[in-house]
Amino acid sequence: MTEVVSPFWKSSYSGAENACVEVADTAAHGRAVRDSKRPEDSASLTVSREAWLSFVQSL
Repeated sequence: MTEVVSPFWKSSYSGAENACVEVADTAAHGRAVRDSKRPEDSASLTVSREAWLSFVQSL
């Protein structure tokens, strides 16, 4: 399991409904992603730094 090393944060574009994902830094310099509607769930998807950068650049 990849260690999450920062608090989760969400985009300022998420609006009042909180219908978005939250992102945190990982020890391997990647990202952990979770559903903002269920922050109490510890499950998150982790991706490498390269995969995250590729994703963000494609937006």
